Amino acid sequence: MSITEQFRTARDQLVALREEYKVAREEFNWPQFEHFNFALDWFDQVATSEKRKDTLALVIAEQDGSHITRTFGELSRRSSQVATWLRSLGVERGDRIILMLGNQVELWETMLAGIKLGVVLMPSTEMLEQADLDDRIERGEARWVITNSANVAKYETVTGDFTVIETGGFTEGAVTNHPHVSYLDADVAPEEFTPDGPTPASDPLLWYFTSGTTSRPKMVEHTHTSYPVGHLSTMYWIGLAPGDVHLNVASPGWAKHAWSNVFTPWIAEATVFIYNYSRFDAAALMQNMQKHGVTSFCAPPTVWRMLIQADLSQLKTPPTKVVAAGEPLNPEVISKVRSAWGVDIRDGFGQTESTVMIANTPGQELKMGAMGRPLPGYEIALLDPLSKPAAEGEICVRLSPRPVGLMIQYKGDPEKTEEAFDGGWYHTGDIAERDENGVFTYVGRADDVFKASDYKLSPFELESVIIEHPAVAEAAVVPSPDEIRYAVPKAYVVLAGGYEPTAETAQEILKYSRDNLAAYKRIRRLEFFDLPKTISGKIRRVQLRAREKEFHGEHGELKTQALAARTTTEGYGHEFADTDFPDLKG
Repeated sequence: MSITEQFRTARDQLVALREEYKVAREEFNWPQFEHFNFALDWFDQVATSEKRKDTLALVIAEQDGSHITRTFGELSRRSSQVATWLRSLGVERGDRIILMLGNQVELWETMLAGIKLGVVLMPSTEMLEQADLDDRIERGEARWVITNSANVAKYETVTGDFTVIETGGFTEGAVTNHPHVSYLDADVAPEEFTPDGPTPASDPLLWYFTSGTTSRPKMVEHTHTSYPVGHLSTMYWIGLAPGDVHLNVASPGWAKHAWSNVFTPWIAEATVFIYNYSRFDAAALMQNMQKHGVTSFCAPPTVWRMLIQADLSQLKTPPTKVVAAGEPLNPEVISKVRSAWGVDIRDGFGQTESTVMIANTPGQELKMGAMGRPLPGYEIALLDPLSKPAAEGEICVRLSPRPVGLMIQYKGDPEKTEEAFDGGWYHTGDIAERDENGVFTYVGRADDVFKASDYKLSPFELESVIIEHPAVAEAAVVPSPDEIRYAVPKAYVVLAGGYEPTAETAQEILKYSRDNLAAYKRIRRLEFFDLPKTISGKIRRVQLRAREKEFHGEHGELKTQALAARTTTEGYGHEFADTDFPDLKG
């Protein structure tokens, strides 16, 4: 069989068995490839078939009612054109390219073009500021940056030897310290693309940056198979099939965007549907879902919690497949959606380091709040600190046989890589419990990393920034429960000599956080406090976390009480919030 036929066989098997969990677990084996290129060996083959060439691969709807569409055939030809043009600029196999784009057609064009060329892609959120960009350029040794006109000027002061490619035109004078070209020049390039040769399946394809227990994000390396082939498991979880229209709410630059807006739906030969909005509007979202025939919907818990505040019945033909990922959903959300749409929101668990490995799949009985059972192709155990099996312990993935959907390494950090793959297991760092039926329920992180507004944050990374403010002698950042966002970052601050615990000081520190951290990382609450410590001097963040739950409630439900208790008066023991200060909007 050809590479394409082998992949299709594995795909078709999981589609056929999507409601037969036990059979899929027993019979599925990961396809093994010596060479594989998702864009050439799969997407282009789908795009040239009579069945799919004129089928919509991508629909991007805007708030003003307009929308852009691309068929499989159109994206195949355009990505080949872009790949040919990039090669003419000097882009070579193995080059590192930063993609810093919004939900725009060029993102999908360049993803496919980059895969065809065999470059290493580094998707990056538009929220990044100079410190983050400097780090990515330096550690990633990026030679190329593809970004839009709204962000191109950020690269003027970023150091490194790279060329900036601007989509949407050419902003004169925006970048003078680096070569600067217009993406529109690709329009005159030939539409035919000839690869340099077969793409080794083990070649690196994606480097994702994810928060860890240090001040700098880890670089997760995925190959041409670990993500494009590995997401067969994700397709199985969602239950996607040819002809589906899949909407995933996610920001570009994160792994979740790629797996749910690129690889998974296109593996299934489904349509990717995007709705761009500046501010969440549940009614507008559902109108677009109705208009464009969305059959499958994936959203983070934050969006689900906002969505149920609207009248869900206004969506007359709701999606038949609905999922969530990021952190556990509370039963109220699941119940309200079930009542209105007649479907269950099914949770799933994966990481930037892997494809989805545990999930509630179609046809399984749903246990409220649980994340489900191991997916086909993944063998999961819960291990205690001595690496012994336990009913509650760290989620670990058996490496023999090694699942295709696992990362290769933390690039540039062999020590962290060795730690993650110790003893024949991949150690996720996440804790879960398993019931008598083999259903896993998420408990929390083994380290201090936490989720806020569906973004994974490292306390150490945030602390290393705010500690630079002259008023801050010491700081500890913990998640503070929030009713909508799940959690927001809160800093407990020990003041340096000469500073007082005033509202003015709090405002200065919060503003410093705003000016020096990407928007999703900003400190939202602050309290001047003597930090609790162990006898060895380590900060007891667990104690601070408990204090936050006591003050705000387990899920931020004590909003009224917390607001009443919060003041901007001077002194210790008062919680300040960015919302207390009109100058700190956003």
